[in-house]
Amino acid sequence: MAKQKAHFYVVWQGRTPGIYTSWAECEAQVKGVAAKYKGFATRAEAEKALSEGFEAYMVPLRKKETPTVSTAQYKPIYPALAVDAACSGNPGVLEFRGVIADTGTEVFHRGPYKGGTNNIGEFLAIVLGLAYLKQNNLPWALYSDSRTALSWLRKGKAQTKLELTPQNAELFDMLQKAEQWLARNTYTTSVYKWDTEHWGEIPADFGRK
Repeated sequence: MAKQKAHFYVVWQGRTPGIYTSWAECEAQVKGVAAKYKGFATRAEAEKALSEGFEAYMVPLRKKETPTVSTAQYKPIYPALAVDAACSGNPGVLEFRGVIADTGTEVFHRGPYKGGTNNIGEFLAIVLGLAYLKQNNLPWALYSDSRTALSWLRKGKAQTKLELTPQNAELFDMLQKAEQWLARNTYTTSVYKWDTEHWGEIPADFGRK
């Protein structure tokens, strides 16, 4: 079943809190300021969310555990960037990408690269996503469905057991640059674990399972 796109945006915190009927109107209220907002398919959902408050709809990534969420209480926060990777073999041919979560619009796609692993692709996708959001001054959330890659993000280092070979040397160079970016940059993006069990596949999924 196709996921409904957001047509109503709730701004809990921004220039003027309220409900907006287009992303352009919402963006004007949240861009460049500390903001809390999310997209909804119907006005009724948006009005309910505005009255209940932001905390009822957030799914935070905790440092040492994956949150347990319920579809009765939590939904993804939009606008957001969703990232994912696909690897044919382990190691194998690797690709990764980022998409706008509520529309499916692809904003970056890297690969194919030989001799990679899914975890490496997931980690690189997260860091590239963070860099993309920072470069474009987008105060969106970022979602990944990889617990391993999210743990590497918290540590600031890709703890892969993959051995460096001439075939995957480019990937190891990218990992080094990703780690350097994390060490040298700060970011305000909220990074969350995508709840596949309740929400289905992450919007950036390659659909190759």
